[in-house]
Amino acid sequence: MHIAFEVVPRNEESRDKQIKFVEEQLHFIDTINVPDILRFPIRSWEVASFVDSTRYKFIPHFRAIDFDLQGEYIYEIIEKYNLSEVLLVSGDPPPNMSYKVYDNSTIDSIQAIKKRFPDITIYAGFDSYRYSIKAEKETMLKKLEYGADYLMSQPFFDMRLLEIYADLIPKEQLFLGISPVLTEKSKSYWERVNNVVFPKDFEPTYQWNIEFAKKVLDFAKTHHSNVYFMPINVNLEEYFLPIQEYIS
Repeated sequence: MHIAFEVVPRNEESRDKQIKFVEEQLHFIDTINVPDILRFPIRSWEVASFVDSTRYKFIPHFRAIDFDLQGEYIYEIIEKYNLSEVLLVSGDPPPNMSYKVYDNSTIDSIQAIKKRFPDITIYAGFDSYRYSIKAEKETMLKKLEYGADYLMSQPFFDMRLLEIYADLIPKEQLFLGISPVLTEKSKSYWERVNNVVFPKDFEPTYQWNIEFAKKVLDFAKTHHSNVYFMPINVNLEEYFLPIQEYIS
């Protein structure tokens, strides 16, 4: 079982603080993945230089709409940073219209990168709250068919829904997402923007979120799946140290 930690590089200090916390405190983490967020000054692949490749798998995110697949830039990045793993997402619209985008889908990017780098490990995303289960299943299977090796979910908040999606593809190819939600404002954001339906027993507390993380970890261990954490607006010590103790 692989367990990933998502480092969000808001700035150099934030990047270094998160990586240091993982290195010193979270001995169960073996993978670091980094989203590519245009409003931040650090691109995902640039974090490769700050991650110990002898200890961690490193997975930078690439937004499909940012790259001309007929050009060389994306392939040059992969070669320059010696990337052996990449996560490909379609990408949200850029913050302003002066930013050039390309008419690429995630499938297009999977095919192009796999053709150029047959041995690279490709991850793609899925979202259990975006479409119907049937529609999302078709998309998941198509991504695997065209060359994705693993699928990483948007966060789950309900074990019943997690179990349904975990039955749709081979469980060992799944990374099950966890993101603590600790305020009513954050809960409302997930409901409004991401269409999340929280279970009736949900509470925006550290205790509820830690117990949910334990359930997901137990499920992943039993079913040979993988987990990744998206710690957004969270006290890292208060959330992760009880999880570290539980795993130990």
